[in-house]
Amino acid sequence: MLKLFIVICVVAGTLGLSGCGYNTLQAQNQEIEARWSEVLNQYQRRADLIPNLVRTVQGFAQQEKDVLLGVTEARSRVGSIQATPELLNNPAAFQQFTQAQGQLGSALSRLMMVSERYPDLKSDQNFRDLQAQLEGTENRITVARNRYIDAVKAYNTTVLSFPSNLTAKVFGFAKKPNFGVSNEAEISRPPTVNFDSGANAGMAAPAGSPRTTPAQLPQTLPAPQPIPVQPTPAQ
Repeated sequence: MLKLFIVICVVAGTLGLSGCGYNTLQAQNQEIEARWSEVLNQYQRRADLIPNLVRTVQGFAQQEKDVLLGVTEARSRVGSIQATPELLNNPAAFQQFTQAQGQLGSALSRLMMVSERYPDLKSDQNFRDLQAQLEGTENRITVARNRYIDAVKAYNTTVLSFPSNLTAKVFGFAKKPNFGVSNEAEISRPPTVNFDSGANAGMAAPAGSPRTTPAQLPQTLPAPQPIPVQPTPAQ
């Protein structure tokens, strides 16, 4: 009789949690983590392309050291933030991370625009391959980010809706940070280069310009020291 009573209580409790949205919250939380992991993977792929891209560009455009340094510094800022799952529980750290990624995207856009001035660079096969890889990665970042946005919207709606909001409070399901409108506009523009365009021919560097490496630029990108991200205390 006691065993039967325990079984009934367990079943009733399970059904009660399910009816109050616990299972939905759990599933949506796991979906967010999966989508966030996808975003991070694509961001990392972009960061991995930058060292070769910088070395290739600086070989043709030594006078563009400010733009090149802007890219390397933006990459260092991104790498200085630990992209852990705890980022999703810390809105301030999440905003810091996404702003750093936005600044990196802007720096890459400026680099791609500058490359238009150098015909030899535009015709270099290695640069063209890197540009194609970067463009593909930016597109995958956009797709992954949009999936994350949709997952967070669904989860946050559940967290705020009755009666699942009561379950969320009891079991510690807090709202997740999302990409804001202004930040989304900043980071959603992938770098683009039209290699066939002659719009910048008037300011192009002379063909056959020497390929030199300026001493002012680092030959390798140093690994940044990680800055710990403090998780938000449980409410």
